[in-house]
Amino acid sequence: GTLDKMDAIPGYVSQPDVALFRKAVLETGCAIIGQTADLAPADRRLYAIRDISGTVESVPLITASILSKKLAAGLQSLVLDVKVGNGAFMEKSRDATALANSLVEIANGAGLKASALITGMNEPLASAAGNAVEVRNAVDFLTGRYRDRRLEDVTLALAAEMLQSAGLVSSNQDGMRRATETLASGRAAATFARMVAALGGPADFIEKPEKYLPAATIELAVKATANGFVTGIATRDIGLAVVGLGGGRTRPDGQIDPAVGITRLLPVGAEVGIGEPLALIHARSSADAEAAAATVLSAYMVGASKPPADKSVIRRILPRG
Repeated sequence: GTLDKMDAIPGYVSQPDVALFRKAVLETGCAIIGQTADLAPADRRLYAIRDISGTVESVPLITASILSKKLAAGLQSLVLDVKVGNGAFMEKSRDATALANSLVEIANGAGLKASALITGMNEPLASAAGNAVEVRNAVDFLTGRYRDRRLEDVTLALAAEMLQSAGLVSSNQDGMRRATETLASGRAAATFARMVAALGGPADFIEKPEKYLPAATIELAVKATANGFVTGIATRDIGLAVVGLGGGRTRPDGQIDPAVGITRLLPVGAEVGIGEPLALIHARSSADAEAAAATVLSAYMVGASKPPADKSVIRRILPRG
């Protein structure tokens, strides 16, 4: 998950003690961290029961699991990003909407101001999948070197929603304007750089990410076998290809390789010709690269007609009444 990506940054402490957490927030205003086992400890036991009782997909139990940690942390406001599509836990729109409504209603009923955005996952959110490669993608996004359109749409929408939820702007439109200005001015990149340093990472990480992020030794282009347009992507298979490379876990105590992954993933709607790259594999061995390339190639659908663009942000969920 997110912590695995942040752990690709040398020295970064993704699960700090309370003192370091407070210090980072006081100095920078933010901290990307994970909770310890002391926060809502019963949740782990309940998840284990769900896993063996066929109730992993139960909306009430998912709601309880997610909100138990948020309520225990004492938040003043909460914005949730609920994914829907072939790469999400909830593949159908009605299921994602039911979950988002459940989360928002229960949170607000418990005194926590909450809203949600339902965002699409019928293709990867960005052109990179992995750990170090996604961190580099995020750095490039913040600094303006390169920005994936869908990632920008979702990020700005969530930022605007958070600003409004926290009472820092009066409307969603004002939030979008402020978020856009903060990104364009470089203030977002500067804040991220200070946060990384405050949590133990290199002080010059944002300027020199290639100096610190691990890189795999083998690169292999996944080449298209037909002319046309990318009409669809089996997004979950892209994730499975990363797991096969060693970039994800097959069991909770498994180790991951932060260097491996996939970059230059073409989005749905992109035009491609025979022999042109659909993606670039980063692997530790040629065998791993070949296996991942085969999975990625089969995940891409190419057709003669350019498909209509899907919305990145599908729906905004607010409390009823």
